[in-house]
Amino acid sequence: MTPDQVSAAAEALFKADATRRQIGLLSQEHPGMTLDDAYAVQAALVARKRAGGARVIGWKIGLTSRAMQASLNIDTPDSGVLLDDMLFPDGSKIPPDRFIQPRVEAEIAFVMKAGLQGAGVTRDEVLAATDYVSPSLEILDTRILRRCPETGQARVITDTISDNAANAGLVLGHARHAPGAFDLRWIGAIVTRDGVVEETGLGAGVLNDPVTGIIWLVRRLAQYGLGIEPGQILLSGSFIRAIEAPPGSRFDADFGPFGQVSIDF
Repeated sequence: MTPDQVSAAAEALFKADATRRQIGLLSQEHPGMTLDDAYAVQAALVARKRAGGARVIGWKIGLTSRAMQASLNIDTPDSGVLLDDMLFPDGSKIPPDRFIQPRVEAEIAFVMKAGLQGAGVTRDEVLAATDYVSPSLEILDTRILRRCPETGQARVITDTISDNAANAGLVLGHARHAPGAFDLRWIGAIVTRDGVVEETGLGAGVLNDPVTGIIWLVRRLAQYGLGIEPGQILLSGSFIRAIEAPPGSRFDADFGPFGQVSIDF
């Protein structure tokens, strides 16, 4: 994509978010679109939001499960930027006009006390840089149509990345744990919508270890000369499928001894 095309795509996504009106598939408009193109659109979109006063508070990692990767015919996760207006208190109610087609996922959040940078980052370095881990819910949304109504073509990875990895919101539970207090591979959650169990899962669903997701993120950012900053929140990836969140629904995620987190729509 040319710089002008990247800018136009970012502007279209920015307006879609503001008006709650989805745009068509960028992958259809730009058939040769690459992952680098998609991350360039994402960066331009985030720059517009920052120019409007939004503040970066962290990163999310997506598409970490084999099932989700297979559905998009990829073998790598993706990432997006967390902004301060995406953070909701545990137990809060989301305004009905805030999102377009929200969905919810359960994740383990890492809150950092030290920065991380470099392609050679190790698991021990990630744990040493982590202040605490917490139960969390991620709210997904899409400013791009999930499927083209004319052709039936579904969105692909370049659409998702461009749209800030479908990033929309996050909810942190009150519980805080030292990163080495639990084997995060065995941390699980029972997620209910309106009292009905919709999904269950284990941390091992995230690349066999949520810490691996953080390593992947730091190494990806290193390709662009970027890194993790102290105080940032990192959503390590969902270990359940995304659950639709229609107006009036309530979500409760029970992580057992790891904690709980809930949100209403």
